[in-house]
Amino acid sequence: MKSAILKITLMVGMVLFGMSSMLMAQTEEYTLDGMTFGMPEAEVYTEDYTGSPVVGEYVTQLPNLAPLDYEGNKHHEVRIDIIVQEIEVAEGVRYQAWTFGGTVPGPVLHVKEGDRITFVMKNRSDEEVTITEPNKGGSPFMNQVAENPYQKNSSAIMPMPHSMDFHAGTVAKDDKWRTIGPGETIKFDWVANYAGSYIYHCGTPSVLMHTAMGQHGMVVVSPKDGYPTDYEVDREYVVVQSEYYLTKGAGDLYTYDYEAASNNNPSHVVFNGHQTVLHDQPLKANAGERVRLHFSNNGPSGTSSFHVIGAIFDRVWLEGHPFNEMRGMQTVLLGASNSATIDFIVPEEGKYILVDHEFVDAEKGATGTLKAGPRKK
Repeated sequence: MKSAILKITLMVGMVLFGMSSMLMAQTEEYTLDGMTFGMPEAEVYTEDYTGSPVVGEYVTQLPNLAPLDYEGNKHHEVRIDIIVQEIEVAEGVRYQAWTFGGTVPGPVLHVKEGDRITFVMKNRSDEEVTITEPNKGGSPFMNQVAENPYQKNSSAIMPMPHSMDFHAGTVAKDDKWRTIGPGETIKFDWVANYAGSYIYHCGTPSVLMHTAMGQHGMVVVSPKDGYPTDYEVDREYVVVQSEYYLTKGAGDLYTYDYEAASNNNPSHVVFNGHQTVLHDQPLKANAGERVRLHFSNNGPSGTSSFHVIGAIFDRVWLEGHPFNEMRGMQTVLLGASNSATIDFIVPEEGKYILVDHEFVDAEKGATGTLKAGPRKK
C-alpha cells in the first residue's frame, strides 16, 4: 500500500513539475532596480565527465565558509554533481543517501550580492563516485571532506531522476530547475540578486522524499555593502538543521520511512548532518569574541527554535538580509527553509550549547557545542 501511494505521488508530481523535455521560451536579459533577470535557457546534455563532483573556489564543507577575497562582483563557475553515498548520520545508523556532492547537507556556496553563477550538475546516481580522496581541480570542499569524512562515506549506486532548486536564484523553475535523468548534465546561469542565506534542494517529486534522503544544502549571499558589524566579527560558521526519517531495513542499513515522513515524525533531527558532529568537533572561539552563525533550517518539514545556551543574540538578520535586523534575541524561530544570520558575543571561557529549543528535536539530536577559550588581550 505504501509503495502504491508513493508511486501515485511520484506520477502526479512528474506531471505537475515536468521533465527535462518540457521547455519554455526565454526572455532576454534585463536589469530592474539594479538587479539582473532573464537568464539564457538551460542546457541539458550528456558528457563523459568523471572528474571532481564539486568544483568552485568558494565551495566548502560545513561548518566552513570561504572568505570572499575579491573586490566588486565575480562570475563563478560551479559544479555540484548528484551522487549516491552510504553515510553515517548517528552512531550505528547508516543509509544510502541521495546527495549533492557526496555529503548531507551538501556543500556551502558563498557568493556576493550581484555575482553571476554558471552552474553545472551531472546526475551520477548510476555510477560509483569516491569523495574521500584528495583530487585535483576540485574545490575546498573536496579537500575538507578528504581530511574530515565525519559521515564515513562510501560510494553507492541508486539511479534516480533529480534536479536542483536554488532558493537564491530568481529564474523560471520549469527551465533551470528541471529534472534530469541518470547520466544527464544540466548547465544554467543565475544571478544572486538578493543578499541572504538560502537553502537549495532537489525539486523532483516527491520533494519531501528527495530532501529527506539528503538533497539539500546552503548558499550564503553576502551583502554587497556588508553587515554593520563585519569589522567586529572574529569567527564565522555555517550550521544547518535538518531531519532524517529512517527505519531499520534489511541487513545493516537503514531506509527511508515513508509513513514517518508523511506524519512529520523524524527519527533524527541534527545539525550539519550528523547527530554528534558538533559535539565531537565543537565550534571554537575565545571569550570576548564576536561569533557569526549563518543558520538555516533545511527541514524538510519541521520548525526550529534556535538558541545558544549562555548567550544572547546581539544582532539577528532574518533570512540573512541586512535590512531584516533584530537585536537582543534569545531564540530565533525558523520554519522549514527559513534562515538567519546571527551575531553574538562569547561572554567567557567555557562551553556553549547550540540547541533547537523545541526539546523533542533536541532529544533527537539537534544540539551542538561551541567551545570558548580564554580571552585574548
